[in-house]
Amino acid sequence: MNKGLVIRSTGSWYDVRNDEGDLVPCKIKGTYRIRGIRATNPVAVGDEVSYILQDDGSGMITDISERKNYIIRRATNLSREYQLIASNIDQALLMISITRPVTHLAFIDRFLVSAEAFRIPVILVFNKTDLYIKEERAKMDEWIRTYEKIGYRTLAVSLKTGYNLDILEEVLAHAVTVVTGNSGVGKSTLLNHLDPTLDLKTKALSDLHKSGQHTTTYARMYFMDSGARIIDTPGIKGFGMVDIDKEELFHFFPEIFRHSHQCRFHNCLHINEPDCAVLKAVSEGDISRNRYLNYLGLLDDMGDKYRK
Repeated sequence: MNKGLVIRSTGSWYDVRNDEGDLVPCKIKGTYRIRGIRATNPVAVGDEVSYILQDDGSGMITDISERKNYIIRRATNLSREYQLIASNIDQALLMISITRPVTHLAFIDRFLVSAEAFRIPVILVFNKTDLYIKEERAKMDEWIRTYEKIGYRTLAVSLKTGYNLDILEEVLAHAVTVVTGNSGVGKSTLLNHLDPTLDLKTKALSDLHKSGQHTTTYARMYFMDSGARIIDTPGIKGFGMVDIDKEELFHFFPEIFRHSHQCRFHNCLHINEPDCAVLKAVSEGDISRNRYLNYLGLLDDMGDKYRK
């Protein structure tokens, strides 16, 4: 039996890196497709697997080691509930841009909830600082203050000028990091900076929509000389939270969870209940109103109807 690490997923084939550093193209043993797994893809980049070599040099994955964590997005295939993005992650790096393209707070908070649910630390990296006019820089500074107050690590960088890239490289060294963000935010540019031999494709923003064009179509792990292992993910419009109940959602907003201990009712949803400490904190500015509204929006998406 051979063992290795899944470093690329293309849907039906998986590239597995063995202990000697060689890549073995593998498929999945058929039984994995009928075990009631609620994912479109039972194997994810970052999985440690066992496989049997076939006569043609390819492999057949027969076992997947237990994962310490994973991250998902909602699948488009209605017969399954989610798609595995990556597993066994030390940290996630969410790339954000205030303009070209615009990253919305709702997208950031949805991702943070997913990461909190799977206990994956997140670093918020604000890219393209060289482009920002006064108003855009003020917005970035406001967002940074909001998320740092909650407890998240943030970093403002410019991949074009090199601003703070030395700090970013230190953050990434010797860790398995999943890098994500909206298309066009600079993921491929970051990877090219970390390893110029990659020469990954980057595309200009759409002139019509000022939104990114997808340049990554599958997840892949890259090994850097610094010891960093970077998992690049496809451009995503949003993450699914299929394993979270509406009664538990506030647990994954750290600042809401902290204040919830002072609510009158232990099962308070923080919508319109009496003596709700969260509502009080929002009104007093201790909890960001935008974050709270995004919490209500996620509740609404989960089927909880209420008067806003």
